[in-house]
Amino acid sequence: MQSPEQFQQRIGYVFDDADLLEQALTHRSFGAKNNERLEFLGDAILNFIIAKELYSRFPSAREGQLSRLRARLVRRQTLAEVAREFSVGDFLIMGSGELKSGGFKRDSILSDALEAIIGAMYLDSNVERVAERVGTWFYGRLDALSLKISQKDSKSRLQEFLQARQQDLPEYVVVDVQGASHDQKFYVECRTALLDEPALGEGGSRRVAEQNAAAIALARMGVSDQV
Repeated sequence: MQSPEQFQQRIGYVFDDADLLEQALTHRSFGAKNNERLEFLGDAILNFIIAKELYSRFPSAREGQLSRLRARLVRRQTLAEVAREFSVGDFLIMGSGELKSGGFKRDSILSDALEAIIGAMYLDSNVERVAERVGTWFYGRLDALSLKISQKDSKSRLQEFLQARQQDLPEYVVVDVQGASHDQKFYVECRTALLDEPALGEGGSRRVAEQNAAAIALARMGVSDQV
């Protein structure tokens, strides 16, 4: 069993108030005192920190470009990746049912926990100290960003592509939902007159499945991923 001290060493931050860290790592399945409120706070702080960093790094970027770059960094998938780099799942405090179902591996739970940790760090110190630490977590990802890849999401790009060709907007249809309620997979078809057959996308939510279907539709029509 790994200790809280080991986790703090991983993230590069030592809490003055150890109870804040414990709460940040406690999933709602364990009890009433959990990380949901800290997650709410951490989400806002993370968005501010990333927005400020992007504002400084890209002085010529337009608002829309900055928003898309931020979205790439604060999306669930990216946050879950960062959480896995710190092995957050090994330290989560969860109810037995959620633990048995593999909740400690789930993107949604890992990303929420990372935001809760950020919220706890803020309450334990101040925004400047949190910004310094979070900046190191995202340093490599920030360095890899470019205005050339400040992509609009796939659904937006597909809509613009079709509108430019005087085509009707695409239709998204859920054709199947599989899995238990806590771990569902959605299958969505993207239908447009420019495709002989619908593009089928899948994902852990309807929104993600629709985005994936749109991306597949764009690829089948030979549309570049770049803005």
